[in-house]
Amino acid sequence: MAQDAFTLFFRELTNDNVALVGGKNASLGEMFNKLNDQGISVPDGYATTAAAYWLFLDENGLRAPLTELLASLDTKEFTNLPEVGARARSLVHGGVMPTAVVTAITDAYRTLRAEYPEDIQVAVRSSATAEDLPTASFAGQHDSFLNVQGAHAVVEACQKCFVSLFNDRAIKYRVLNKFDHMSVALSVGVQTMVRSDMASAGVAFTIEPETGHDNLIYLTGSWGLGENVVQGAVNPDEYYLFKPSLRNGHRALVTKKLGDKAKTMRYATGPDGTAAGIENTDTLPEQRTLFVLTDAEAEQLGRWCLQIEEHYKMPMDIEWAKDGITNDLYIVQARPETIHHGSQALRLHEFHRTQDGPVLATGKAVGSQVVSGVARLIDSPADGHRLLPGEILVTDSTSPDWNAVLKNAAVIVTNKGGRTSHAAIVARELGLSAVVGTLDATAKIKDGQLITVSCAEGDAGLVFDGALAWEETDLDLTQVARPRTKALLILADPDRALTLARYPSQGVGLMRMEFVVNNAIRIHPMALVDFDKLTDQHARTEIEQLTAHYDSKPEYFVDKLAQAIAFVAAAFFPREVIVRLSDFKTNEYANLVGGRQFEPAEENPMLGFRGASRYYSAEYREGFRLECAALRRVRLDLGLTNVKVMVPFCRTVAEGRQVVALMEEFGLKQGEEGLEIYVMAEIPSNVILAKEFAEVFDGFSIGSNDLTQLALGIDRDSAIVSHLFDERNEAVTQLLAQVIQTAKACGRPIGLCGQAPSDYPDFAKLLVEQGIDSISFTADGLLKGLANMVQAEQALGLEQEVPEAEAVEPVVA
Repeated sequence: MAQDAFTLFFRELTNDNVALVGGKNASLGEMFNKLNDQGISVPDGYATTAAAYWLFLDENGLRAPLTELLASLDTKEFTNLPEVGARARSLVHGGVMPTAVVTAITDAYRTLRAEYPEDIQVAVRSSATAEDLPTASFAGQHDSFLNVQGAHAVVEACQKCFVSLFNDRAIKYRVLNKFDHMSVALSVGVQTMVRSDMASAGVAFTIEPETGHDNLIYLTGSWGLGENVVQGAVNPDEYYLFKPSLRNGHRALVTKKLGDKAKTMRYATGPDGTAAGIENTDTLPEQRTLFVLTDAEAEQLGRWCLQIEEHYKMPMDIEWAKDGITNDLYIVQARPETIHHGSQALRLHEFHRTQDGPVLATGKAVGSQVVSGVARLIDSPADGHRLLPGEILVTDSTSPDWNAVLKNAAVIVTNKGGRTSHAAIVARELGLSAVVGTLDATAKIKDGQLITVSCAEGDAGLVFDGALAWEETDLDLTQVARPRTKALLILADPDRALTLARYPSQGVGLMRMEFVVNNAIRIHPMALVDFDKLTDQHARTEIEQLTAHYDSKPEYFVDKLAQAIAFVAAAFFPREVIVRLSDFKTNEYANLVGGRQFEPAEENPMLGFRGASRYYSAEYREGFRLECAALRRVRLDLGLTNVKVMVPFCRTVAEGRQVVALMEEFGLKQGEEGLEIYVMAEIPSNVILAKEFAEVFDGFSIGSNDLTQLALGIDRDSAIVSHLFDERNEAVTQLLAQVIQTAKACGRPIGLCGQAPSDYPDFAKLLVEQGIDSISFTADGLLKGLANMVQAEQALGLEQEVPEAEAVEPVVA
């Protein structure tokens, strides 16, 4: 390979050629040469070299004036950056492309054009020779041009890319990252365009971008060219794929979320019918409600992303495109992921909002902070001076031109964009939180208004009116003492799974199915099974709308539930996740859409038609089939065999056997792929007959609330007698000791889920002394629970894994 060549085709390039063609083009060459044979499609193209750029500067005598000009830059406050940048761009724009470089670009274009039966359009993208390093991405600093056609237009676009090396944002980025301006050359990639303007495109990260979780690939997409996703101009569809399942040949798409995809970027055509750049048009309403990829296409992209990550041996940020003519998928870029690369989350700084207020806007949460401050509505970077340090930026969307402005923001709130948008990426780089894709924040929030932004609510980012209170907790994971007794989590909201997976726990001891049914599904399962019998017309209309894109109404329930469980299981894999089958009471089931027709009226639902007795009843049997189908899909189709199943409120041994047999009939066979079925020990009969229950079930989980209620004869919902409710009552503690000892004698694991072990050190001590195997806590009770368990074990002379942590006190905002 000639080092002084002015163009090189991708087939001539590898990752060893960054100094010649920059990281972006070297990476394209690497994939084109080494991954095409693995089935990964990369569009062909070529790159101009650093030699072409240096010849351009030398023939136009630009090295000295540019060096002198850039030396005059105020590198502390950047007060003269606009003037310096404008002058530098003017110098480069005024240059004449050397004849030898023009000839090389033109000849390469003609060679590329000859590979295709019809005329082609190309993307012309900048690739600096210092970019796409694991520590500095240079993403978005330089310009790209799409739908370029003809050799002359390509030459012009190449010079425009040279000019963009001196964008204000690029100059500042080099200063902040300590790159010498005159040591960085600009290569230009010329790549055949995929007709994604007629289909879809997007971005993928081979680790989850919020938490750095490396079990998941995060994929986004929207209709049309991918620039809308890259620039954050749309709220894209989202897909999460589980890497171990991709490796093992299982289905791997654990969950997906529909974006609104309001805009579609397409090719524009000039009056003479030639290519004329791009245009952004409103997406058709019917397309906005459709996913841009089939599940099979998402899984194919997931496999490619995993192959790329394994080839590069590091997390990657990847751009993909689908050709609307051939329906083929392509990878069009890959670069190292720079936010989480090489980092390990050894500290957690948690925020917990302690006050409610009117919600002004809702979007996707980036980060986990809660911040109050003055909202500053800004339309463009030109008005960036209005944003004072510590204020909250509220705008439609951001681009790299905003980078200097964003450094002053306490939080970023945008109408448009997803979690791979520019605003989201920069927020992570700056250690800020952001709420993106609110759709209407600029309409609902007033300039100068005092607001609170919370990204501590899971997936949803909320903007509240006024200044609300919150608490902050700082946790150094390297200093948290780990008890020998397993510490597990109680989890309801699947959106919190990735965050909670970072906590010092050994898995999930209780995942409540009810939260998913209430919030994501919303429909009574029997209203889906027996939809034709449903008489409530309002409910029928709502169900038709919610299930519109499903082939059958029962599949809606199975799919939604499976996605939620799979997301939690993937987040904690390979740690155990114990999923409790539905435990609604009849009055709670009746509140679901279409539920009243299928639920009896009971005087005391707490002791009525709930738990195990419901599953095998004629009234709910087919609804239970849907729950089993979802769990079977998670365990067998997706390979998430860390999921265990728990049966609640099982009154008799006989109905325990009946439920286990019914589960096998519905595809959940005890022991298959290691399936364990637990039973809640929450009724005195479970304690008295624990030996017999142990012959049916693989383990026990004590439900201390119901056990206390039934041991003391107290309705825990009654305020009149609530003062008598106490898990530490001797009647309850004797039952606890008895069931723990029986379980251990039978060789069955036993745990407890409840608040008491974190609230009362003596209660935790009792459990540890009895030899309980695990204790499950809510997230906000885990730290106190761990401390109580450690204290109890130390009193028994047991050693912990690491030194005990200093007490963690909440900081009140």
